[in-house]
Amino acid sequence: MEQPLPGQRWVSDSEPELGLGVVMKAEFGRVEIYFPAAGEHRQFATKTAPLRRVHFMAGDTIKTHDGKSLEVESVEDRKGMLYYIGADREVSEAELSDTISFSKPEDRLMAGQIDELLAFDVRVEALKRRAEMRQSPVRGFSGGRVDLLPHQMYIASEVAGRLVPRVLLADEVGLGKTIEASLILHRLHLTGRAERVLILVPEALVHQWFVELYRRFHLTFSIYDEDRCDVLETEEEGINPFLENQLILCSTTFLADSPNRAQQAAEAGWDLLVVDEAHHLEWSPEVVSPSYSLVENLAAKIPGLLLLTATPQQLGPEGHFARLRLLDPNRYADLEQFLAESGHYEEVAKAMDRLASGKNLTAADEKLFIKKSPHLKERLAAMKSGGEGEREKLISSLLDEFGTGRVMFRNTRAALTGFPERSAKLVPLAGGEEPLEAKVKWLAKLLKELGEEKVLLICRTKKLTEQINELLLHEINLNSALFHEGLTLMQRDRQAAYFAEEEGARILLCSEIGSEGRNFQFAHHLVLFDLPEDPELLEQRIGRLDRIGQTSTIHIHVPYIKASGEEVLARWYHEGLQAFEKNLHGATEIVQALKEELAPLMKSMKAATLKAFIKKSQEQRKLVTAKLERGHDRLLELNSCKPEQAETVIEAIRAQDADVSFEEFFIRLVDHFGLHVEEHGNRSYVLMPAHLTTDKFPALPDEGLLASFDRTRALSRENMAFLTPDHPLVRGALDLLLGAETGNSSFGLWRSSGAEGLVLETYFVVECIAPASLHVDRFLSATPIRMIVDHANKDRREDAGYAQAKIEKGSPARILENAGIKRKIFPAMLSKSRKLAEAEMQTLVTEATTTMKTQLQAEIDRLEDLRQINDHVRPEEIEAAKAQMVALEEAIGSARLRLDALRLVLQST
Repeated sequence: MEQPLPGQRWVSDSEPELGLGVVMKAEFGRVEIYFPAAGEHRQFATKTAPLRRVHFMAGDTIKTHDGKSLEVESVEDRKGMLYYIGADREVSEAELSDTISFSKPEDRLMAGQIDELLAFDVRVEALKRRAEMRQSPVRGFSGGRVDLLPHQMYIASEVAGRLVPRVLLADEVGLGKTIEASLILHRLHLTGRAERVLILVPEALVHQWFVELYRRFHLTFSIYDEDRCDVLETEEEGINPFLENQLILCSTTFLADSPNRAQQAAEAGWDLLVVDEAHHLEWSPEVVSPSYSLVENLAAKIPGLLLLTATPQQLGPEGHFARLRLLDPNRYADLEQFLAESGHYEEVAKAMDRLASGKNLTAADEKLFIKKSPHLKERLAAMKSGGEGEREKLISSLLDEFGTGRVMFRNTRAALTGFPERSAKLVPLAGGEEPLEAKVKWLAKLLKELGEEKVLLICRTKKLTEQINELLLHEINLNSALFHEGLTLMQRDRQAAYFAEEEGARILLCSEIGSEGRNFQFAHHLVLFDLPEDPELLEQRIGRLDRIGQTSTIHIHVPYIKASGEEVLARWYHEGLQAFEKNLHGATEIVQALKEELAPLMKSMKAATLKAFIKKSQEQRKLVTAKLERGHDRLLELNSCKPEQAETVIEAIRAQDADVSFEEFFIRLVDHFGLHVEEHGNRSYVLMPAHLTTDKFPALPDEGLLASFDRTRALSRENMAFLTPDHPLVRGALDLLLGAETGNSSFGLWRSSGAEGLVLETYFVVECIAPASLHVDRFLSATPIRMIVDHANKDRREDAGYAQAKIEKGSPARILENAGIKRKIFPAMLSKSRKLAEAEMQTLVTEATTTMKTQLQAEIDRLEDLRQINDHVRPEEIEAAKAQMVALEEAIGSARLRLDALRLVLQST
């Protein structure tokens, strides 16, 4: 580096965004430079300073402080200061504009500002990787720290693929509705279709949702309550606190009990609303609960809506109708009509089964379906003609047009595998004068027998949990934990965490709020200290342990006082309904049929009457179960999990998981930023931030991050991050690299036996400027186009010699001193490259437009056809699809090229 002199203009290669600097002092081996554009002072050691003298050449165009331009004809050095002479004036380097930028690849190259060859290679691969990631059909799905279960992946892909997703996720307890909803919102969020998301959950589940979203999907939601809103309003008067964050999580009761906050939330504007435990939203034609009114008001303003409940029928057909009414009030406007439609489920399900088994539809089937749908008449004729795959298409059309899957998904344990056995152990006790004490003494004995095994106990009230705990500690010395509504959310989470620890609490005593949402499947013993009168709530309790992935038999202990209402409930559930050991279908309908006989039995138990009641209950259970299996449940089963479609998604995710080249690229990428990487077993690493070269790198813990590219290993280790293209560390590192100029200008030497010359390798990026909600990436992502031309403007993309060339490091100084190359040859090479790239871009645009129109028009045709006979399809959905196709065609058609990176190569013999 030459010796700097005061007044000279220099630029920092490590911080080019500072603009042109002025040398203030240069003495004692140090140089002080002021950067006027940024208002920054820097001091450097002269020998190691990342500085480069700004030296323009004849033919360059420069700008001065006054904004004028000058084409340089000659340059003179006068006592160390450069003077640029043009046609009508001369300019000293001191007069150069402070904001002159060398960030464009071509500008940086011509200014001699080049990057290492390795940095260029990393940037080029990063461009390709980011394009692939954004166009991936499993973007948002692959990054979930979850097992790849077909029923979850099918629902996620089906719902996220809809333009306006509004559905009820109603899988039975333990099948992963939270994961399904999170997969959907993760994909919608990453692809830009749901930038603002509001999640409403019962107060007891707020922190659990927060942790699950972060732990499984790296989504950081802001928890809102009255205190947080007050703080935000104090900091800035007159603001709507719900506009301060994009992703917000709060309890349903918080908003339902505060009209002011509810109004602010409604006015904040959202893309997606998620409501958990939606069966708590009570509605009837006469009375509407505050929580239902809240969600109804929000749902009318928010395009996307996901309702979650494991017990959609808990409040009977009327309650189920109320849930569907939130999804589409126009479609579900009449309760009587809804109930009448339910009567056709069985005949449709029978027709499905006939087709699936290879049989044909009956004449009655054909008459019913053809009358309602001309489209089905075509499908039926195609099947009869023996067309390949037409039977499957007919089944699919019947499900789509007559089933309930447009608005509701419900998977059952009966249709899936991977569930544990449930073993009920009923314990009759002589209550005497102190029935509570008798139960606690039995409980203490049970705990002694079970040794160190974990036990979950659920009863109805906070008061009872405290009483049990107090009496229990008099009987046995052990660690216990409490979980009830009297504790704060943080206290409940701590108690649940204490129970989960291996050396933590042996028993967790829960009030009824422990029945919903929580996952305690590490425990295998459940004590039902008392019993709810609603069998749906009983299933919720058992579902804390009986979840997909549970590997051990679940032991359900039911103590009851003999000859009491407790015995009636215990034996009715066990002998009459098999509700302890089997999942009960149609619970609400069964209870409706039996409740008048159950009530007097609970008050005064009589053995003979109970025996007869149990027998009647068995018959009623068989009747309702058979009806549901033939009708509604059968249709839901067929429409809620389509294994072939799910397998397509799962195979794509597995292929991405197994991509070792992506893993190798990521290691090169973080190494580029100075991250220290240590191997930690198969496909696992420790990432340490000790030697980072930038303070803008995505945050890492000071102690480093343990991470793996192996899904199975990451799932088995809570302290290990799961790295995929969806992970924020991966996305952040890519954006950091490609958002800067690093690697966009490079120079190399190619020593070959051929002729001497220049080769220009360029990478243009096709960009579509469009709203994120259009998700244009799925058709035309930011695709890099590679061009190679030589000094004669010849297209060298097919040159095998260059493809195999070993490019070496070199200096462009001699090339850049050649005015002919700078003013004529290089601009011509760049112009030729752009013309070739523009032609290729037009091909990509045409292909993307064709693909987009084919996909969206097929969906529009399908929806319009469905609309004729199935008003589950909302007119807004069809109009939105048409508007989206028009907007996408315009966005894709207006795509433009941007030069992102280039490398000039000097070929020599």
